[in-house]
Amino acid sequence: MANFYTDTPQFRHYLNHPLMKRIVELKERNYADKYTYDYAPMDFEDAMDSYDKILEVVGEICGDIIEPNAETVDHSGPTVADGRVTYATPTQENLEALNKAELMGMAFPRRFGGLNFPMVPYMISADIVSRADASFQNIWMLQDCGETIYEFASDEQKNEYLPRVAKGETMSMDLTEPDAGSDLQAVMLKASYNEKEGQWYLNGVKRFITNGDADIHLVLARSEEGTKDARGLSMYVYDKNSGGVTVRRIENKMGIKGAPTCELVFKNAKAELVGSRRMGLIKYVMSLMNGARLGIMAQSVGISEAACREAYNYALERRQFGKAIIEMPPVFEMLANMRAKTDASRTILYETCRFVDMYKILEDISRERKLTPEERDEMKYYSRLADAFTPLGKGMTSEYANQNAYDAIQIHGGSGYMKDYKCERLYRDARITNIYEGTTQLQVVAAIRHVTTGTYLNRIREYEAMLVLPELEPLKRTLSKMAQMYEKLVEIVTAPKDEEYLDFHARRLVESAGHVIMGHLLLQDANKEPEMFRRSAEVYIHYGQIEVVKNYNFVTKSRIEDLGYYKPALSE
Repeated sequence: MANFYTDTPQFRHYLNHPLMKRIVELKERNYADKYTYDYAPMDFEDAMDSYDKILEVVGEICGDIIEPNAETVDHSGPTVADGRVTYATPTQENLEALNKAELMGMAFPRRFGGLNFPMVPYMISADIVSRADASFQNIWMLQDCGETIYEFASDEQKNEYLPRVAKGETMSMDLTEPDAGSDLQAVMLKASYNEKEGQWYLNGVKRFITNGDADIHLVLARSEEGTKDARGLSMYVYDKNSGGVTVRRIENKMGIKGAPTCELVFKNAKAELVGSRRMGLIKYVMSLMNGARLGIMAQSVGISEAACREAYNYALERRQFGKAIIEMPPVFEMLANMRAKTDASRTILYETCRFVDMYKILEDISRERKLTPEERDEMKYYSRLADAFTPLGKGMTSEYANQNAYDAIQIHGGSGYMKDYKCERLYRDARITNIYEGTTQLQVVAAIRHVTTGTYLNRIREYEAMLVLPELEPLKRTLSKMAQMYEKLVEIVTAPKDEEYLDFHARRLVESAGHVIMGHLLLQDANKEPEMFRRSAEVYIHYGQIEVVKNYNFVTKSRIEDLGYYKPALSE
């Protein structure tokens, strides 16, 4: 029997991070639930044991059910008839297995039927599911929309919808429209309030909606007549049982075929306002998207892990010129880089999760009582880091998922181009990760202010102050030189105070920060678990050093006036 949790020892390493003790104590409110729920932990050790056992169940379901179903799901996919979606039969089996194991609503508080998981073990489960079938993760992980209901909806709405999700009902977030993709300010789906009925109605079209025929939807709609910007948008919850929404079509996609991506038609669909009017995009969608980006980071890591294993196993078995191709330098170099990029992706994923856990839990506690001055400072500190690391991590991990899937096919040679091999599906599934929930280019837009304001550099300095084993000191010195080069890069690009010049080089600055940060995170991992991480740390830091030098050379050899070379010749 395969188990995708126990066969990956890195997971327990991240569960045992020193910050987890404080995260769990805060999340469990010093274990107050033990008096109310018989499955609530008694103490920290009990909580960690619970996470471990539940993740073993996730790993077993993924290894024995979800992964074996993935190929069939990819070939058959969901269907639509009479405005309704039917999942592929194996997808229904996957959902039933996870529901039977009570693995929906994992991060919800116990009073709503959840498991009260912090973000770290929750995203480990997403990482595991993604390795098994990235498309199924898109259906299962949308339970995370419930977090937005938990944070911003009324008590009545929480009590109505969250227990339903915990019992297995599915969710979607309906944001994109035909004329509003990355620019959500352009959303025009109309929300009208009937004063006599005291009821909101939604009318219009949504497009590219993942799991679009879900039971419960969060919908971004224009509530303020005459507006055309973000201030006219509000958030609504729509219940499929109310009717009024039909699926016009399922998109014929390149990958993640198991998850239906739908075009939806809203015709006088009854809905409920979530939170306050006009705050839909400004506040609620921003929170929703940041959670979704964490999910895509986990999906990217899961795909990278699957690609690594497929390539490694094939290279062991495939013989050419009298020996296994894994013995050939061009192949083992690719494999080493794939493993290093996967481990680097995973380490920034769980670092980001820890930051999100700390600030989100403290923010939640602030609704129950007044935070101490120390707690408030702590919340602000981790909130800033979460805001900085989420776009950085989403951008870097999704690009690496694409690179690893590409290299997996290359190692397979002509066989990798055939649908007989899993790596062909991984390649197609990976391609969306650096597009949806904000393209890599938009992640750079979100991250660049943390370059210019020093958030990344300050965190790098904190990493530099951490001790490492003597044998790891040469790697630490390399990272220090990379950081100096990064700092100089920032000075060069920001000195002219030219926004277009900064935008032009923004990706080089953000990626350079990412290489230094991910190198430090792997170095700390190698310091604690040398056998597990040292090789990846050595490979990745060497790779990152070359990339930072490349970015430095590009920037120092460019001038503001050179931007003209790249600008398109626009017709009058």
